[in-house]
Order: sequence, then structure tokens, then C-alpha cells
Amino acid sequence: MRDRPRQHRVPGLSAHGSDEPGPSAEGVYALLRTSLLAGLAIAALVFPLAAMAGLSAKAGFDSIDTLSVEVTETDPPLTSYVYAADGETLVSLFYDEFRRHVPLDEVAPVMQQAMVSAEDARFYTHNGVDYRGIVRAMVANNSSGGVEQGASTITMQYVRGALQLNAESIDEVIEATEQTATRKLREARLAMAVEEQLTKDEILERYLNQAYFGHNAYGIFAAAQVYFSKHPSELNLQESATLAGLVQAPSAYDPITSDQSRALERRNWVLDRMVDIDYLSRGDASEVRGLPIELAVSDPPNSCIGIQGTPTEFGFFCDYFRRWWREQDAFGATPAERERELRQGGYTIITTLDPELQKTANKHVNSAKGQESRLAHGAVVMEPGTGRIKAMGLNRTFSYDQKHNGPHSNPSFDRKGNYPNTVNPVLGGGAEGGYQAGSTFKVFTMLAALDAGYPLDYNINSPNRVATSFVSATTACGGRWCPKNGSAAMAGTRDMWSGFGMSVNTYFAQLIDRVGADKAVEMAERMGLQWRSEGDAYYASEERRSGWGPFTLGVSDVQPIEMTNVFNTLAAEGLYCEPIPAMRIIDPHGKELDAATPRCHQELDADVARAATDAGRCVTETERKGAQCGPWGTSRVVGELAGRPVAGKSGTTDGDRASWFLGYTPQLTVGAFMADPDYIFNPVGKSNTTKSKETAGKIFRDALKGVEEVKFKPPSHDIMYGD
Repeated sequence: MRDRPRQHRVPGLSAHGSDEPGPSAEGVYALLRTSLLAGLAIAALVFPLAAMAGLSAKAGFDSIDTLSVEVTETDPPLTSYVYAADGETLVSLFYDEFRRHVPLDEVAPVMQQAMVSAEDARFYTHNGVDYRGIVRAMVANNSSGGVEQGASTITMQYVRGALQLNAESIDEVIEATEQTATRKLREARLAMAVEEQLTKDEILERYLNQAYFGHNAYGIFAAAQVYFSKHPSELNLQESATLAGLVQAPSAYDPITSDQSRALERRNWVLDRMVDIDYLSRGDASEVRGLPIELAVSDPPNSCIGIQGTPTEFGFFCDYFRRWWREQDAFGATPAERERELRQGGYTIITTLDPELQKTANKHVNSAKGQESRLAHGAVVMEPGTGRIKAMGLNRTFSYDQKHNGPHSNPSFDRKGNYPNTVNPVLGGGAEGGYQAGSTFKVFTMLAALDAGYPLDYNINSPNRVATSFVSATTACGGRWCPKNGSAAMAGTRDMWSGFGMSVNTYFAQLIDRVGADKAVEMAERMGLQWRSEGDAYYASEERRSGWGPFTLGVSDVQPIEMTNVFNTLAAEGLYCEPIPAMRIIDPHGKELDAATPRCHQELDADVARAATDAGRCVTETERKGAQCGPWGTSRVVGELAGRPVAGKSGTTDGDRASWFLGYTPQLTVGAFMADPDYIFNPVGKSNTTKSKETAGKIFRDALKGVEEVKFKPPSHDIMYGD
């Protein structure tokens, strides 16, 4: 047995009103063995209906020492705390049992005194079993004819709880809690063994962190938070007495219910017990006895739902984080195991979320007026070079309460829609599909061309309509795919600068024909796109992708977060980083894990990325020295609002079913979109096609206000002019 430190005493107060030592462990063993008086008293009087057979076998005398070691090493479920990037703003908690371990010196001394008074007055003198308590319970229960008092010490209660926490089956849980003499005798033996291995300080600390106080509050930290919105170190006398009185029967003495009479009676009983063992003077007790129970109840947020069940502005980011966690092999073999680890592992997680930037994104996606009742308007903000997600704004409320939602916009669905409340991953992160992104997909054709050696000044005569070599089911152009431009003014000889800036369909239809559709599809995969529908997977298959010419016009479904990351890679000059919502992950032992380390690799040649950026600036800037941007750019409003150079691409789909803008500076990437997530065939309407551009421009303006401008690095002469 290791050396035991000095026993704990609550500072400044007598431990129990008497310095009379308790019996030795050997003495208690002898008492139990010679006559089974204590064991039989417990069985016959505390549990009068318990069967008496098989006591010694079930008590497990030969394995007590081994089992006691396991009992001292419990690993209870702990709450995981998720914070914003500042390390202070709480995003959410994740827990099955709201519990957080606190050391004993962070529990108010008066709370320690109250708990000892209520549960085990001779805690500091007995060796795990209180023989006086056994006699007291025997007398009380004989007098009442029932079970009025138990004989369990704090150590025995800790043992019982530890056995439940360590149980690996329901049978073991039952064995740890069943009302039998066998269980009680084994519990007593284990308690005495534990007292030989842990100090009183250690036992009390473990017990305070294990006890259940009702309202899903496990342990003193959770109890102080739930009932009084305090840290355990801040608890006063009346609060401590109230909490100590709950442990015996949390539901019966619940002070949150409308009638507090039983809770008040129980609290005052604890005060009397504190007086009896000299923890408290009668005068001080009388002052508190006359006070009502004053609560400051809090309902800790859980699983991305806010305090007291209210929605949180961080909800969609939080849900993306949860989905991301479920995909990380470091936290378990299956998604279910990983989520259980999040809810029970006691992690401290510092996310990538910028609270101020989140407020900015939310402000602008909600201020864009339109057909809000069905159209989702959202924005994702990312950091180039790390893949860190800084904000996820959406004109929806993250909430499970959909009873006040409007009707579903799909006419074939007779149910509520997802506005204003939803928990659907509209911005991405789930297995669900996405939205067609229109002309933003031209970036993949341009990157494939640049990667294959085509220069930015590669000219193609681009009429208003052009027939390609790609086979089409339509007969308009003799069975060939023959797209046309958005307006006749786009026609003419174009290069990548003007073709991209003006979004000339016929230029990119011919460019993908020459470069190869398979190369454009491959480029999209390299940049992180997944095929989210059966149709997309069919056309993207190895044997069919070379014939998928319409891919360049954005006919594939994509999620906002993965499309934003495509442009985030360009902002980082070809450094591809997986989207990541976590910056630091710390386990309950203080060890920082590497699961939040950015996962980046150089996917594109830096000069290719710089060339794409140079063409992307034509989208937002109409006249730049040294660039042939053409007479206009499709998203000039973004540059005007941002007040600094921005590269990017806008996109709308056939029938205006969705509108997008994806853009970046060297410091920040913003992806904004608008669509109907309930019924993607509904158009956003012509009046809304500029909303995403305006929202992105305003986010750039506000997020970068006061931030020094960083210049884009120009591409090489060769990749611009090919000579």
C-alpha cells in the first residue's frame, strides 16, 4: 500500500465534532466475519426482504482488492465544451450526462461541509463502513417497520456509483444496485479496501463529481451551474445546503418545481445536521433557515441547441462541426462511436469560428430582402492556407421546433417546410445533395486548360451559339450540344480573361471541347468535389466523363462549403486544405490532439492558381492594366463594395434556380448563394440574382475593414501570353 497523505479537514472547522478514532479495518472485518452481525443487520433490517443465501460467494472476498483498484479508476462520462476561436465564446456543449470534473480545492468548503453533514457525518473517522450508522439504521428501520434510514457511507456510495460507471453490461449495473444483502456486503468490503488506497480528500472529490443532483446534473460542477448558474467555488451556505439535500432523492426534493416546501424542509434539515456536528453555529443556521430558496436556473446548451432550448446564431456552424467530428477516425471506428466520444469524452474544443465575423455573415444574409419564406440565402467564410471555416451564415434558425413553419414548397409534399426553423445542413457537411452552381463551374475548365499549358490569352471566336462535338439528346443542332450565351453582346473573339470575366458560355463550351471534358471533371475532383446524385455519378464515371461537355456550365450539384473551398484553394495559390471547423482539441487530461491540424497539400501549380486569380479579377474589375478583361465583368458590385481587389466568379443556373458568388482576397474567401433547399426547381427570380454578389461584397467590406490590403501575386508572363 502506498504512503497516504494527511487526511482532509475542511479549513477552519472541526471535522465531525469528535476526535474519537474509528475501528481499524481489521476490526471491522472481524466484526463482519465472526457473527455476520453487521451484514445480517443490513440484510435483514435495511433490506428485510432480501434472500440470505450465498452471501460469502457473492461478496467476492477473494477478488475485493483487485476490484477496488478498478473502482478507484472510474472514467465517468464528461461534458465536452466547444468554444469559438477566441477561446471564450461558448458555441455549445455536448453531453449525455451534464458533468465536468473539478478538483476538491475548487469546491467551496461550505459545500464540502454540507455534503458530509447530509450523507456521512463520521466520514473522516470511519474506514469505509460506519458501524454506528449500521446500528442507527437498524433501530430506525425496526421502529418504522420499513426502510427509513440506510447505512451507506460516502465511500460506499462512491463505490456503488463507480461499479455502475465501470459496468460493461446491464447485468453488472443490476448487480451494483440491487437491493440485496449480497450487494451490500460486497459494497462494504470494497469501501474498506478503497479507503486503504485513497485519501479522504480523494474519496470526497470523486464522490462530489459523481453524485446525481437531478435535472441531468451529474457532479457538483453541473449542479452549481444548473441550479445557481455558478462555479462550485462560489456556492454560499444556503445554496450548498440545498444541493447537499438533493442527493438522497433529487426528484422528491426538487427546488425547481413550483412547490418548494419539501426542498426547503430538506435544506433546513441539512443546516441542522451542520449544527449538530459543529460545522455551523445555531445563530448562523437560524439566519439561513428563514430565507427562501433563491435559484438562478440555467439549462446548459446541448448539441448545438442554445440555452433553455432556444436557437443559437452558431447553430449551423456547430452542426457542421458535429458532422465533421463524426467523420474523424481519431475518435472511434464508426460515426456512432465518434459521436458518443464527443458526448462523453470531456474534450475542450476551440473551433475556427470567428464570433464577430459570424455576426457579420448572419446580418447580411438576413438583410437581403427577397422571397425569404422559401429561399435560403447563406454564406460561408474561410481562411486561405488553412481551410479553417470562419463563419457560416444562413437566413434560417437552427431549431427542431418547426410547428410554426410555413408549408413545404414542393407541391407534392403535404408537410411543413424548412423556414424559418430547420436543422438541415443547408450549407453542406451532410450526405445530402446540393445545388447546381451554374457558371462558377467554368473555373474547372479554365484550370484544366491552364494546367495543360493553354495561356490566359488563348483566343477563341465565340458566337452567340456554337455547336460542339459533344453528343446531345436534343435535335436542335443535329444531335450535338450547342449552348448559347446569356446575351448577344457577349459574342466575339474572347480569351480566358474576357471569357471568364464576362462569363461567355460559347467560349467555355469550345474550351472544354478542346481541353477535354474528362480533364475538367478530374480537376473538379482534385479540388474536392463529390458526386452527390446518381445522375452526376453516372456522367462523372470514367467511361462517360469525356462526353460530359455541359459540365462546364455547372449542371452538377455541389454544396456551398465545398464550392467555397475550391476558391479558397485559389486564394492560397494552389494549396488545397480540407475544410476544417476545429483549431485545437484538448482531451480531459490536458493533452492536445493533432486532429485539428490543417490538412493541406499543394494541389495546383502556384502559377496556375495565380493565372486563374488574374482572370477572376476580371469578374469584379472592368479595367485593369495588362489584362484584357473585356467591356464588363459580371460582378463589378463586389469590387465596389469590398473597396479592394477581389477575384471570383458568379453563377446562375437555367431558369434562375440558384444564384452564386464565390470570391476571395489573399486573406479571406467568401461563398454566397441563394436557392430553395426544399424544392430546387423553384427559381430564385431575376430580382434575386444579384443578392449573393451584394452579400459577399458587404462581408468583404466589413470583415476587412481596417485590415491592411495584401496584393495578389501576378502570374508569370509565360502563362499569360504563352511565349
